Amino acid sequence: MNRQIRLLGLGIIVLFVALFVNLNYLQVVHAGSLNANPLNGAAVVKEYTAPRGNIISADGTTLATSVPTNDQFKYLRQYPTGALFQQITGYFSFTYGSDGAERSYDKVLTGKKSPFKLPTSIQGLKDFLTTSNSSQSITLTVLDKLQTVASDSLHGRLGSVVAVDPKTGGVLAMYSNPTFDPNPLASHDLSVESAAYKAISAQPGGALDPPAYRQTWFPGSSFKIITATAVIDHKPELVDQQQPRLAALPLPQTTTKLHNFGGEVCGGNLLEMFTVSCDTGFGQLGLLLGAQNLYDTATAFGYNQIPPIDLPFAAKSVFPPPSAFAQALPTLAYSAIGQEDVQATPIEMALVAAGIANGGVIMAPHILDHVTNSQNQTVETYNPTKWLTATSPQTAASVTALMEAVVNAPGGTGTAAAIPGITVAGKTGTAQTGTGLTDDWFVAFAPAQDPQVAVSVVLPNQGGSNDYQGGTIAAPIAKAIIEAYLATNPSTLKSNG
Repeated sequence: MNRQIRLLGLGIIVLFVALFVNLNYLQVVHAGSLNANPLNGAAVVKEYTAPRGNIISADGTTLATSVPTNDQFKYLRQYPTGALFQQITGYFSFTYGSDGAERSYDKVLTGKKSPFKLPTSIQGLKDFLTTSNSSQSITLTVLDKLQTVASDSLHGRLGSVVAVDPKTGGVLAMYSNPTFDPNPLASHDLSVESAAYKAISAQPGGALDPPAYRQTWFPGSSFKIITATAVIDHKPELVDQQQPRLAALPLPQTTTKLHNFGGEVCGGNLLEMFTVSCDTGFGQLGLLLGAQNLYDTATAFGYNQIPPIDLPFAAKSVFPPPSAFAQALPTLAYSAIGQEDVQATPIEMALVAAGIANGGVIMAPHILDHVTNSQNQTVETYNPTKWLTATSPQTAASVTALMEAVVNAPGGTGTAAAIPGITVAGKTGTAQTGTGLTDDWFVAFAPAQDPQVAVSVVLPNQGGSNDYQGGTIAAPIAKAIIEAYLATNPSTLKSNG
């Protein structure tokens, strides 16, 4: 009997020790992950009732702010510009979480990630000692004025506009349709939240996945920037080689032919074909280059990689691996003109243009400019960093000349983007989707001699007639963005006139 009592007592002690160890593990070792668990209701309420800093545009417009309330949540998140900046700011919702800058900079906005900065004045010290608000505000690189031009230029049409500073990678504008007003998702009335989310989810075009950096389309002939770079870098003898003037290119391993848009006949050297966007000529160049050279160059420009933008869940653009073409050479010709299985996000094509504009170097794209604390002191400033070296300065200069011809030479497909007194370098794209519709692109930068802005515009699922091409409907939007941005710096206009 005594032996049984001792065994029972020993078992109880073992269970107590195990319980003690488990409680300490949960409370100490595993506490962080438990707090972060989305099923932890207390953590969600605590997060939602904490003050958050403002999100501000580079030109001083408040894009997101928190106002005190008398309900259990204490603060209501508001977005004064509504849908205009939604795909950059994202949203902050009790039920559906957060997205965009609200998600990327959550710890900054709440002050959980807060670099200490010693006050430099008596007033600053007083504010520091008396304030209980640890929230911080973030100022972005995006411009309210430029974002408005992007929105107005699309006129409600399905599409995306991205503008970046090629020298820093700062995003100057990024607007897409469809979009939505994030204010209902921040409502303290959970039925309003739910109804808004259902309506947004049902909206065609995937508004919850910002098209500018999470959705992809065929880049079409805008991809010829990369093909031309591959020619100059890997097979420069093809630059001046005359390609046959054809309406349709016979393809290997098949009786199928690659046709030019509208049945036009074209060919010639690289400059001639780039200027008029000759599909048969560039299809032939793709076959002559080989899959490995095209793949390497596309990857050097950022394809097959997730761009390091400080926004969540960015999509990667895709160029197929060389092995995909081993038994399918015709697809290599189509891939060289941005068709087949080639897919690109608007932000990626803006970075392609920016890479050429910046002498072959692609800077990491970013939306953050600086962080300020509750005393309005700057506590952190973004430091521009290089992402990729896509090509050499010499090749970038050669491709720039090709892009200038697209906009400024007789017969160029991008003449609708020409700006008096400013040399614009650009490339059109009109990608066949196989549905009778086209994805219409224009990518550009300006001024060509000292680039200040690089732009990407895409309008998907457009009519297939001559009235719906990259050069006719996308180029004027890029022109409007370039003009609006350069107008903010008149000295740039004068120095490049």
